[in-house]
Amino acid sequence: MSTDPILVEIVEGTLASVEKEVETAIARTARSPMIRDAHDFRAGIHDVKLRKLTGRSYSALVQPIVRDFPIETMRPGDVYFHNDVYLSEGGIGHLPDLCVTVPVFHEDEVVAFVQAFGHHDDIGGSVPGSMPSHARSVFEEGLMVPPIKLWDQGVPNEAALRIMTRNSRMPDSLAGDLDAECSACLMGARRLAELFQRYGRAAVEECFDAIIGKTTETFRRELLSKIPAGTYVWEDYAEHDGVDEPRLHTQRITLTVDHNAEAPLTIDFTGTSPQAKGPINHAGDYADGVFLKKWLAPILRNLADTPERAAELDVNEGVVPLIKMIFPEKGTLLTPIFPAPTNARTFVILRLLGVLAGVLAKATGGRMPADQETIRYTGVYGTDAEGRPYLMREVLGGGSGGRWYADGEDTIHVVPDSRNIPVEFAEARWPLRVERLGLACDSGGPGEFRGGLGYDKHIRMLRDASYMSIADRSILSCWGVNGGQAGRPFRVDVNGKEMEGLVDDYPVKAGEVIRIRTTGGGGWGSPYDRDPRKVAADVRDGKVSLAGAIGDYGVVLDESGRVDEVGTAELRATLRAGTRPFFDRGPGYPKLAGGRTHADVDQL
Repeated sequence: MSTDPILVEIVEGTLASVEKEVETAIARTARSPMIRDAHDFRAGIHDVKLRKLTGRSYSALVQPIVRDFPIETMRPGDVYFHNDVYLSEGGIGHLPDLCVTVPVFHEDEVVAFVQAFGHHDDIGGSVPGSMPSHARSVFEEGLMVPPIKLWDQGVPNEAALRIMTRNSRMPDSLAGDLDAECSACLMGARRLAELFQRYGRAAVEECFDAIIGKTTETFRRELLSKIPAGTYVWEDYAEHDGVDEPRLHTQRITLTVDHNAEAPLTIDFTGTSPQAKGPINHAGDYADGVFLKKWLAPILRNLADTPERAAELDVNEGVVPLIKMIFPEKGTLLTPIFPAPTNARTFVILRLLGVLAGVLAKATGGRMPADQETIRYTGVYGTDAEGRPYLMREVLGGGSGGRWYADGEDTIHVVPDSRNIPVEFAEARWPLRVERLGLACDSGGPGEFRGGLGYDKHIRMLRDASYMSIADRSILSCWGVNGGQAGRPFRVDVNGKEMEGLVDDYPVKAGEVIRIRTTGGGGWGSPYDRDPRKVAADVRDGKVSLAGAIGDYGVVLDESGRVDEVGTAELRATLRAGTRPFFDRGPGYPKLAGGRTHADVDQL
């Protein structure tokens, strides 16, 4: 018997509504700025088969919970907790990501799970924020908690909570965040139980199958069909690991497309560099890579016919059967061996989004965006006027890559729904003053479609403090595609002294200014094909300088800011004589690569 399509719509809408309600409840009741204001957390809904049902945001996995706590032993009111990277089946990347999981019951049986995980202020370790940039072991990074029962039938495990808060430099924030997340997930479980009560378990689970099956079929028909059969290779790099001198840490994807295979896409990570001494490793090779499959799949939406259609496509468990993953042997950046450190694993897991986009650009003749910004954490810590310790840590976004149909977006965050910290809130809470928050001129990669711009933020400290940073793309840039140029890399200086990307505790005196300039996205297409009127508009808007208009775009403007058409035509005719690589990595790449050229990599 076919599933009632109307009921499928009702169930699908209810799942999305419950997920949103859980996230809203967490945001309204959490204590830490990272959760409440920066929104660095996610909720997810999974069925009893451990399949992710919702596609609005990514989430962790239920697999480690049911591995250690059989479903038949679970009871209403139970809440499970974990943050152990190596026991999370690949769903948790570093120790500050704390995960709570609540089973949903119908007629005394588990029928689904509600889960939330987020990046918390501090879970111990050698530096405030639990992200030591020079860590050589996971034991330096904070408190590891394997899957435990944090609430037992509605009763919190006070001993476990005391242990966790005792290990945190921000115990009140941690306790408040955990209470918010546990309570929100329990509320979500009650909402889902009402859905099962209303329509019955059999009907609702049929709808779950239909929702997941629809995603599988839609991705296969609308997106994968646009990738020509064949094998394609691309690689990108983390540029430093906090321990060794800067060098290329390779992440390689060999993509094989076979439309007749059960899984049309095979993603082979062979060729990825050995695990790093420092904390840029990501334990992704667990549970057949199921987390990575759902993490990478949103890149495929760029193949949709229109951006509006791409926005309609959810990424749930339905993408998993379409992708086969091949991991190298243990001991690489993606297959690290315990206790390798992982706190800066964003250098790898976010770079992989760009590697998949790059290999698809090669496969489709450039019909993918240029490279985009990656996460970086910047902040300060110290004591306020009352002698109380504080930690201000912000995940500033940057520019996304130019696309085959439009410019990249300015100052966006690669993690959905994440935000910067409002200036008014920051100045009211911490001893600092934000003197500038705007767009970083010329940071977007020049192209027919310009890369998005990064932030330009200036912070004046009012008390002595320590600066911290976990940032990549401080040497290498976001690459351009199809003749587009690379964007500008990440830059920070403290009172005029340039910082490296990985910093734990650089002293900042009262009155000194921290200047942060985040990455710009890569450009798409030759900048000499950009409409000169758009370049003039960018100059008026402060996105491109006069020097950039001439040097990067070959556009000459008169004193009133209008395009000098004759001068532009002559200048562009001269500049077009130079050939451009399909991918442009920017000036830092050949130096760091030790003589490797763009052409070498284009041949991969």
